[in-house]
Amino acid sequence: MIKTLRLQLLTGWHLARWIRLVLGIALLVQAIATGDVLVGAFAILLFGQAVTNTGCCGPAGCSVPMTSQHTKDTTGPIK
Repeated sequence: MIKTLRLQLLTGWHLARWIRLVLGIALLVQAIATGDVLVGAFAILLFGQAVTNTGCCGPAGCSVPMTSQHTKDTTGPIK
């Protein structure tokens, strides 16, 4: 369990994950400075997504399939 957690935290750092981390930290500092709870909640959401490498739909939840399941039949007669 600890190995899996460590592997998840230390690998897979791409541009979107870095942006979420920086925005999460910046918004958290801003929320503490202004005392805004809503901005703080959003900052914690962004920071959590960066740390756990998830998105709004979960890991790879919004990906587009590589192949189409609906293929057009072009061998039939023309009507």
